[in-house]
Amino acid sequence: MSGPANGTRPDPQRLIASFPLAVILVAPDLTVSGVNPAAEQLLGQGTRRLLGRKLAEVLAFSESHVAARLGEGDAQLFARDSLVHIAGQPRRLDVMLAPVTGHPGWQMLTLHEPLGVEALGGDRHGGEQTPLRAPEVLAHEIKNPLAGIRGAAQLLARGVGPEQRGLTDLITAEVDRVTKLIDQMQSLSRKGAAPRSPFNVHEGLRRAVAVLEAGGGRAFRVEEEFDPSLPLVSCSPDALVQIVLNLLSNARDAAQDAAERRILLRTRFASGIRLHRDQGQAPLPLPIEIRISDNGPGVAAELGDHIFEPFVSAKPNGQGLGLALVQKLVREMDGRISFDRDEAAGLTHFRLHLPVAAAAPAALSSAQAA
Repeated sequence: MSGPANGTRPDPQRLIASFPLAVILVAPDLTVSGVNPAAEQLLGQGTRRLLGRKLAEVLAFSESHVAARLGEGDAQLFARDSLVHIAGQPRRLDVMLAPVTGHPGWQMLTLHEPLGVEALGGDRHGGEQTPLRAPEVLAHEIKNPLAGIRGAAQLLARGVGPEQRGLTDLITAEVDRVTKLIDQMQSLSRKGAAPRSPFNVHEGLRRAVAVLEAGGGRAFRVEEEFDPSLPLVSCSPDALVQIVLNLLSNARDAAQDAAERRILLRTRFASGIRLHRDQGQAPLPLPIEIRISDNGPGVAAELGDHIFEPFVSAKPNGQGLGLALVQKLVREMDGRISFDRDEAAGLTHFRLHLPVAAAAPAALSSAQAA
């Protein structure tokens, strides 16, 4: 088989033509300006019939947020397992949308069958498991080699006074916690949940706040409203700190443009919330509520139903892994997480509900009586 001479640079157009995924070039007026052979095959039409047609005449997206992003020339999007109608027939496809650099209003749309669902660790339609690939999680949680950070903290601890020693101890403890979390993720591809034990939820919350405050940035204060009578919860302590730290960090970022940034952290007993388990098992009460609130603009409507999915982010440079990891860790502890918006108060609330530790029935009865 003949081919170009060694060292010849491949033609970009030939590369796109050889690309096994369907690629559609969308003009600013949302017409089809170009397609590759894979797109012709997926859409069941040739290039001549597709060029110049409105994209909406060729395919339709069931999710409103996907269709809305097509009208934004600089939008980026990854929608996993999205319902797309082609020639009136529904198809489940992964959808990627990106602006064309240097050409305002032009977008590149890529469509393909969902890939690697089993490798991601979950079923195609979500269910009880959130698909997360270990490399992405590690990239999201680690920015620098942990061993180097821990070693530097230990060296600093030798030459600082008692006031600064708390910060170096905090760094060392956090490195150990994240390292342990990574070890758990890597073992069995995170199919096994971290061990749970009775834990004082307020200890974990204060630990997360201390880590966030130590990170610096624009000055802020977390308003705490804790119920000291709450019993111990059943959870993985390290995972709980990670969950709350992620939620607090998101709240800080969401409220960064507010004239007076507010981040609220509240605990309370919430009766009536239960986890419905497999057939034959009684519902599990989830009476311990942790609420993280902020006075940012809230979650965009088009992202509301997908905010806990991997690769969905409201941040311009977000990876869309933080909340997906949060939901996975919460579910492994038989907990539940949700969010809602109080427009009157201008607050967005993320609510985490957890079960009470089995060793604390007396404390639970006391809280119910209160």
